[in-house]
Parts: sequence; structure tokens; C-alpha cells
Amino acid sequence: MAIKTRFTEAFGVEHPIVQGGMQWVGYAEMVAPVANAGGLGFLTALTQPTPEDLAKEIARTREMTDKPFGVNLTILPAINPPPYAEYRDAIIQGGVKIVETAGYKPQEHVDHFKQHGIKVIHKCTAVRHALSAERMGVDAISIDGFECAGHPGEDDIPGLILIPAAANKVKIPMLASGGFADARGLVAALALGADGVNMGTRFCVTKEAPINEAFKQRMVENDERQTNLIFRTLHNTARVMKNAVSDEVVGIERKGGAKFEDIQHLVAGARGRQAMAEGDTDGGIWSAGMVQGLINDIPTVKELIDGIIADAEKLISERLQGVVA
Repeated sequence: MAIKTRFTEAFGVEHPIVQGGMQWVGYAEMVAPVANAGGLGFLTALTQPTPEDLAKEIARTREMTDKPFGVNLTILPAINPPPYAEYRDAIIQGGVKIVETAGYKPQEHVDHFKQHGIKVIHKCTAVRHALSAERMGVDAISIDGFECAGHPGEDDIPGLILIPAAANKVKIPMLASGGFADARGLVAALALGADGVNMGTRFCVTKEAPINEAFKQRMVENDERQTNLIFRTLHNTARVMKNAVSDEVVGIERKGGAKFEDIQHLVAGARGRQAMAEGDTDGGIWSAGMVQGLINDIPTVKELIDGIIADAEKLISERLQGVVA
């Protein structure tokens, strides 16, 4: 038995399991094992300092897998934006056939990729954004519930409501994102109307993830309460691992009237990267979801994906059929 969905058919992958783009994690070491295990993995374009570096990382991934993989391109409003057109060219020239877009006004990027026969999945945190992306011509949606790591949007709608609400209106294939770690989540997502799941935090806690072991161990030990919502008062909410630094950020915001400058030294990317390099789990900000409460081990990527699919097949064929009288 295999789990085939509109997503696996449209994107030519074996299993409806996706490792989405993650800053400082989406390298070849992470993506190739996901592809080799039958899932769909994404390199993170802006983790690479330049478009030339991205081209090299695409080539490096190709050496490690002959299966489909994609690239995430996150579009952020910025005074000095990255050279997005050059990153797009690196993706196109690299022969990548699947792109995950996220963020701000993706239309020009979607159009450019579509002109080159590239399939686009757009990450959204609201039904209205999903419908807007569908009108733009994307091939699939990844809908992020409030439980997710990173940016859950400002509506605070959890997956149990958001996924079926989106499925009621969105016609193209849809991935459920935020709070997924195991077979129960995959089966639930399918029941709610999704065509697969997108996992971030769960893939961070695997043998191959290019992350310091101390961080993996911390996420195994953490329960579902060990996240903080930062930037709430700035209307740019981010869910991160609860630690000394994120507690301090929340404390400053709670006093009221906080500006980004007041917390910038705490949330700086350079500080987070240094903490990661040193294995200091209290030294910087780290994206992690509530799903930490469902993570109890550090498997290989193949063990994780094979286990989810085998358990999901069992759940569908035994437990669910068994409750139908």
C-alpha cells in the first residue's frame, strides 16, 4: 500500500511529505536525504550568501540525489532587498523544477518561474492569502496553522480550523503545515482535506539536519509549551523556541511601546548563528514549533519518513476501518 494524493501525482514524489525551506537548515545535507527517502526537500535560497553560492548548492544536491527537490525563495519587504532576479536565474539555470515561495507579493517571481515550466508552491497563513496565490497561478498551497514555527501570521487560527477552511475553497493541491511530526498528523491532514504535510521542526531533529546536537537534544526534551511568540507587538509574530533570549524579548514587549531597535541586539541573525555554532541553546533566537511536544527521538531522515508512511498505512487500514460498523 502507498499513500497517493493529488500532491504526489502533480509533483512526481513518492510520499506526501515535504521538508519546507528553513533558514540555516536547508542545505544539501538536509535536502538530498529527504529526496532519497521519497519526500520533497527544499534548499533555502537566502541561506546562501549569493546567487552563485546557491547555484553551487543546487549542483551539490544533484550529486547526492537523482530524485526531485526544490528551492525555497522567501520574499521579504526590505529597503535593500536581496538580488531576487539573480537568485531566480540560479534556480532556473540549475534545472530545478519545483520552487516554494513565501512572503511578500510573489507575483513577479511566480510569473518568471511559470514561464520556465517550474511548479510553484506558495506558503500562506490565511485562506484569503491562499485564494490570492491560487489566482496568481501557483500549482499548490502550503497552509500554515498557528502552531507552526516561524511566522504564523496575525490571525491565530490553528490548523484544525485553517486546513478544512482552506480545503473548502482552494481548488489546487494543498499541504498542511504547522504541528506535523508523525503518522497521526499525516492521516489527520488528509482527513481535513490536505494532500500532504509540510514539516520543519521535525526535520530539524534528525541525524542529517545540519544543526548542533545540543539544539536537537533540547527540542527532544522540550514539550509543547516550550515556544515563545515574539514580535507580537510589532505585528510580525514569530514562533521560536522558549529560551533565555526569547523570554527576554517577550519581557521587553510586555512592557509596551517596544520598537524593533529595543530588541534588535537580542534577535540578530549573527547572534543566533554564533549560538548555534557553539551549541548554546540559550544564546540566540531559534525557530521551533509546538510540535516539539511530539518529538521524542533523533532518527535518520529515511527512518522518519518510512516510519510515518508505514504507521499511516496501518492507521488507515486498521484503526480507521475498524471504527466503521
